Amino acid sequence: MNFRQVEILLAVADTGSTAAASRALNTSQPSISLAIARCEEVFGQKLFIRIPGRGMELTPIGQHKVAQLRELEKQARWVLSGGESTPEFLNLGVFSTLGPRYAPQLVRRFLDTRPDAEVRILEADLETLFDWLSDGRIDLALLYDFGIPSDFVITLLMTAKPYALLPQGHRLARQPSVCAEDLAQEPIILMNLPRSRGYFLSLLQNASVPVRVAHETSSIEMLRSMVANGFGVGLLATDLPDGTCYDGSPVIRVPLAGRPPQHQIALAHRGAALKRPITQAFTAFAEAYFSPTPAKQSPYRGAT
Repeated sequence: MNFRQVEILLAVADTGSTAAASRALNTSQPSISLAIARCEEVFGQKLFIRIPGRGMELTPIGQHKVAQLRELEKQARWVLSGGESTPEFLNLGVFSTLGPRYAPQLVRRFLDTRPDAEVRILEADLETLFDWLSDGRIDLALLYDFGIPSDFVITLLMTAKPYALLPQGHRLARQPSVCAEDLAQEPIILMNLPRSRGYFLSLLQNASVPVRVAHETSSIEMLRSMVANGFGVGLLATDLPDGTCYDGSPVIRVPLAGRPPQHQIALAHRGAALKRPITQAFTAFAEAYFSPTPAKQSPYRGAT
């Protein structure tokens, strides 16, 4: 077994198919299949289950071996770079609704303080992030603090306050806050990502009228654009500004009345991850980045 075969194995694990791995590595699909067969021969067990229509899924032993090989890859990169200390690289997973708002600037500012470091950003939904943390594909995950498995360690960063999203000119758009009862009378556009959907519905559970879910989407910008164009009202927790959507239509955010349940933006990791100095450094930097100091106040209306 050689490092090229390890690279192929990890690419298939990441992409879920030999065809996608072939495109990512710019090599032939038969070469991908041969490398997988060689790896399975070396380990003496099947690493993947081939499921028609769904691609390649790791077996339990495959998940274990992939996690080990990722660590081997990290060590190899360190040795080949000529480093004499802990490797200065980090795989950061980010929840897809938080990613565009926070991750690029957070990572850029961190790298400005650590020019010798390398941070790779991988975006996914919550369930996928939990899987990636478990199998070692990522070192840290930037996410909300709900539904995190008990064997993960979390570092709380900042409270995320939910709010209503309304089209300009809506009857509720000029109010200082809007209650669940009023929102429930409108068609609702929901984020349908795992766990997000249930959370936003829970914000309306005390309304006396049935909630009418008009549309669902996994994209924040699709939700914002649909709200701006009058398809319904939305609920979000990601700190985004008033302003225009991609098509130029205006959208307004209004705080929720009362004391709606809130969650924290957090970093999650497996306990062993903090043994690496760069993980400790990034965690400390993120805590400072999200701290509510006067110099860090967001220019956004109603920002958390």
